Amino acid sequence: MTAIDVEALKSELLAEVSAAADLAALDAARVGALGKKGKITAAMKGLGGLSPDERKSTGQALNAIKDAIAEAIDARKGDLEAAALEQQLESERLDVSLPIRPEQRGKLHPISQTMDEIVAIFGAMGLSVREGPNIEDDFHNFTALNIPAEHPARQMMDTFYLRDKDGNPDFEKVLRTHTSPVQVRTMQSEKPPIRIIAPGRTYRSDYDATHTPMFHQVEGLVIDKNITFGHLKGCLQEFCDAYFEVENVPLRFRPSYFPFTEPSAEVDIGCSREGGELKIGHYDDWLEILGCGMVHPKVLQYCGIDPEEYQGFAFGMGIERIAMLKYGIPDLRTFYEADIRWLKHYGFVPLEVASLERGLTP
Repeated sequence: MTAIDVEALKSELLAEVSAAADLAALDAARVGALGKKGKITAAMKGLGGLSPDERKSTGQALNAIKDAIAEAIDARKGDLEAAALEQQLESERLDVSLPIRPEQRGKLHPISQTMDEIVAIFGAMGLSVREGPNIEDDFHNFTALNIPAEHPARQMMDTFYLRDKDGNPDFEKVLRTHTSPVQVRTMQSEKPPIRIIAPGRTYRSDYDATHTPMFHQVEGLVIDKNITFGHLKGCLQEFCDAYFEVENVPLRFRPSYFPFTEPSAEVDIGCSREGGELKIGHYDDWLEILGCGMVHPKVLQYCGIDPEEYQGFAFGMGIERIAMLKYGIPDLRTFYEADIRWLKHYGFVPLEVASLERGLTP
């Protein structure tokens, strides 16, 4: 092989590199020049047939060609990548003058909003949140709350009883009918003073415009020495004023009966229905919103608290019910129909957490 052959090979390979129109063609040129079966490798194999002086000079020349080809490939690769990027940017160019694409904004469900409001109000009074299991036993759901065996709430038509492994009703396991078992568990595990609320899901066998099989409740419990019914009234007055965002909401406490409180009362708020519109505060009528009372001594005994030393009050309300009153939602069942149009109308902007400082309602 002569020097002219080496120069010709160099020119040929450089021309192939320069002619590569894309990265795939460039890689093919690289393999054809520097690969195991490439032209430079084939030329190296022919060095054995040359004289010692020719072998030395030709080998040096071929090594120089390898370096030149490698440099040419790198340079060409850079040019091709830059051209490919420019082409991609050109094809993906955005017209920033166009209006933005419409996006669906999620809304916070009224139940979640109302629970945040409730927690904010009672949290400011010093009550903390407690939670408990949805599946309860008979003791925590009924017995510890002084609910007798013949009470209507224990009937299968009112309560969801679970079944045992043989498919028979298990009268010791129920879907909790209220969040009162959370109060029982708290009194069993914590020592007074106790100041809590217990929001959560509850279950009862009922379904109409004002009842659903699953709904939400929040119950409150305060246990300490020298707690009176006056403390209960003051707590509920503060809550109603803050929740309905009306100063001095009229409240009426009507004597009632609950197995777990004594004395017990139903609480009504003053309202008007003039023009078919419900208004809280300006009143010529009353509307029931919750039940309450002083914790029954037997309940304290069941939970290991001495009723001679401690007493307290409890209350409970339906979260859906007070949400319907505040936000004008006419039918309870619509809370659970998963209608996006309904949620757009009654929903709330997310991440705007309820607080008393900036106002409960966004």
